[in-house]
Amino acid sequence: MTVSPKTEQALRDAMERLLTSNPQHTDGKLTKNNLCREAQVSRATMNRATDLLAEWDNRVGTSPASLREQHRDAELAELRSKLRKSRQECRDLQDQVDAAATVIMTLLAENASLREHTTNQSAAVVPLPLDCAHAARD
Repeated sequence: MTVSPKTEQALRDAMERLLTSNPQHTDGKLTKNNLCREAQVSRATMNRATDLLAEWDNRVGTSPASLREQHRDAELAELRSKLRKSRQECRDLQDQVDAAATVIMTLLAENASLREHTTNQSAAVVPLPLDCAHAARD
């Protein structure tokens, strides 16, 4: 390692803050870029701390913050899947509503046509002759 003890300590402190989800200078994402910003050292300076970076690589995957990120990512994936499913259900329901509206409009037009047809016919009732009425029953 070719960094000063003060810089190494700043990087170690920054690593601990990031790995325990207690960042002071960054958004807390577990990236090397955030590590140098959290330690308030340049990227070039951090890159000279090769032993510390190897330790970072070993610890980052199993840290509580990483596990929380993995849990959050899994939860986001599940929520995105549910959202896709809900959107598809909404589209399906909208298709059903559109189909029902089409049927209703067709029935309304047909009903209006039938009403117009009935009003145009004569309203006179013509009685059937009695012998026709008896023949219809037989």
